[in-house]
Amino acid sequence: MQEGPHRSKKPTGTPDDAHTLAHSAKEFPEVQHNIPLDDAPQETPIIGDVDLTAEQIEEDAQIRALAEREDPNKRHLNRFWNGIVVLLAVFMSGFYIYTAGTLPAPVQYQRGIYVGITFILILLLYPAFPRSRGVGKRWHEQIGSRLENATGSGRVLRFLVGGFDGPTIFDYIIILLAILTVGYYVTQFRSLQFRGGAYNQTDFMIGILGIIVALEISRRVLGWSMTLIGAGFLLYLRYGDVLYDIPVLEAFAHRGRGWDRAITTLFFDQEGVFGVMANVLVTYVILFIFFGAFLRKSGASRFFIDLPLALAGRSTGGPAKVAVLSSALFGSISGSAIANTVSTGAFTIPLMKRAGFRPHVAGAIEPSASIGGMFMPPIMGAGVFLMSELTSIPYATIILISIFPAVLYFTSVLTMVHFEAKKQNIHGVETEFTALDIIKRDWYMSIPLLVIIVLMIFGFSPGFAAFWAILSCIGLMYTQPENAEDLRQNGMSGVISSTKRVLLDVYAAMVEGVRDTLVIGATVGVIGIIVGTIYSTGVGLRFSDIIVSLSNGNLILVILLIGLASLVLGMGVPVTASYLIVAVLAVPALTDLGVALIAAHMIVYWFSQDSNITPPVCVAAYAGAAIAGADPWKTGWTAFKFAKLLYVVPILFAYSPAVLLVGESGQILTDLSIIEVVMAYVSAFLGTVAFSTVTMGYLVRKTNWWEWSIAAIGTALCFFPDPLTDLVGVVIFGAIWVWQSYDVRRRARMGAPAQA
Repeated sequence: MQEGPHRSKKPTGTPDDAHTLAHSAKEFPEVQHNIPLDDAPQETPIIGDVDLTAEQIEEDAQIRALAEREDPNKRHLNRFWNGIVVLLAVFMSGFYIYTAGTLPAPVQYQRGIYVGITFILILLLYPAFPRSRGVGKRWHEQIGSRLENATGSGRVLRFLVGGFDGPTIFDYIIILLAILTVGYYVTQFRSLQFRGGAYNQTDFMIGILGIIVALEISRRVLGWSMTLIGAGFLLYLRYGDVLYDIPVLEAFAHRGRGWDRAITTLFFDQEGVFGVMANVLVTYVILFIFFGAFLRKSGASRFFIDLPLALAGRSTGGPAKVAVLSSALFGSISGSAIANTVSTGAFTIPLMKRAGFRPHVAGAIEPSASIGGMFMPPIMGAGVFLMSELTSIPYATIILISIFPAVLYFTSVLTMVHFEAKKQNIHGVETEFTALDIIKRDWYMSIPLLVIIVLMIFGFSPGFAAFWAILSCIGLMYTQPENAEDLRQNGMSGVISSTKRVLLDVYAAMVEGVRDTLVIGATVGVIGIIVGTIYSTGVGLRFSDIIVSLSNGNLILVILLIGLASLVLGMGVPVTASYLIVAVLAVPALTDLGVALIAAHMIVYWFSQDSNITPPVCVAAYAGAAIAGADPWKTGWTAFKFAKLLYVVPILFAYSPAVLLVGESGQILTDLSIIEVVMAYVSAFLGTVAFSTVTMGYLVRKTNWWEWSIAAIGTALCFFPDPLTDLVGVVIFGAIWVWQSYDVRRRARMGAPAQA
């Protein structure tokens, strides 16, 4: 194992924990990496030159066991079916990486191959009824356990209906239907375009089968909530006319569609199953998911841990600040809050606990920082690619305007972490290397990220940038310790053996990358149903009118209603799906009240992340709690506290659009003065720091109720982009700081407790 670049007084875990455990987060819904891991380090874990104690080794082993725990909802395929999965995955990743670097395939192949292979892989990997619960559990208890040990003719029955290490006869049927329906779309694409709106009976029958398959795919991966939402929208498209006679609901009534028109519209039209969601996934999202898998295999993720540790490890509460900074760096390219939590949290959460942070606090800081990766350029979350598609604003422009809001978010979490450490009197850890040492030694690890940034600055597409970044990751694989040693000592034979290892890593990254796409790919069909229904019925505009009417035109109330809707929807669907649905429904309400289009989408996008850290669902917080061994509910509410700025920044987008470089005309970088931007940035920064202080109830010491009340007023004043209000807010906080400093010294002289 390669030595880490730092020496800690409190040894913390293997340097490659983030790299290793990034592959292993199988129990969390957005990070499914169910491939065998043969590269996990087997040696005694070390940091620098310091061996871990037996207790620390045991704790690290428990963390690894937690992260690698079997997913009870997935099959463990036998060698034959696992081989089929691998072949499909390699073909799929190879196809989309190749077309990203050359020319995209015709639209029907570009979307159809992705949807078809995704559906087949899900049907192979996800049983119809997991034997960990419900029908599947009862089936296994009564019949399945006998079939597992069946011999002779019983093995045939097991092959058909067992499904323990391969598909059942029911899966075969659904797989054939998936091939039939997607194949029909691909082969009949031109004919379908010519007769759009006048589909024939065959189209209708294929559409029925395709919708059934799409709903079944969603049910297997996402559960009943997302599936029932999709089915509800389908019924709404068909029977919308019955709402005319129902009070309140009559506002959503429409004339309805016949089954033939409803089904064919949702399956074949451009807003349906093969519509905007599928297009964005194959054009942008899956390429960056593949890039994330290649980056982990290249070993570059170690750099995103080592550099923050060298930068902030020695400061007050240093381990927690390392968690925030590493989450910012790793999150900028991971594209998933849960992946970020599990990969970096496997290292940072034990480090925070050993430094003195309480388990639920350590488990909360990591996910609250991790969701910031969804706001941090250059990659951000998958929803940003959808935003570019919906607004027709170049992705590079969205990256540009997102930089400062992301800095605000991480500033907030860092400030809160600092005050939490001051409260608990938690110090930093000693590190052997400086940040400059890390940069000098491992600067080349940042090449893939630099490739993306440079290519996009020069106007190349995100997909093309991802292609070259993936190739740069393959180059980095040769710098792995064992490969570098081979090249130095063994000449040409070293090149051959190193290339073999690199090819194995490339193969593993291709398979892993495809498996990472399955959860978001499972939403394609249902999202197509929802979006197609919204566009066909015009309910989006009606929903907008209702929101404006309920709020009586009050913009703050509209924003709060959208935030609530996003939170409720996020309890049942992935964050990307939540963003798309709420954006289609709610953005018109914001624009009707004068909010710029990009600001409206940013409001919805930021709110869409709240289900990761806001109880009762807060899946990222639960992931952090699992690693920390803390109470999930307590961890969730603590994560909510550290991530509160998530609910403040959307208000800034509405009332201070200069934060997004949006001028009075509502356009980016138009009708905008430098002074206006500077004032917006300064006010937002001051307000963020003040807000964090108020949230934690701490400045020089804990604030009492009257100090807190005055500080809250100062916070509100700081957020206003005006020199006078900023000055007054700063004076208020300065006065509180002076008073608390004096009070601490006075109490110390009197021998009284320093805490209020």
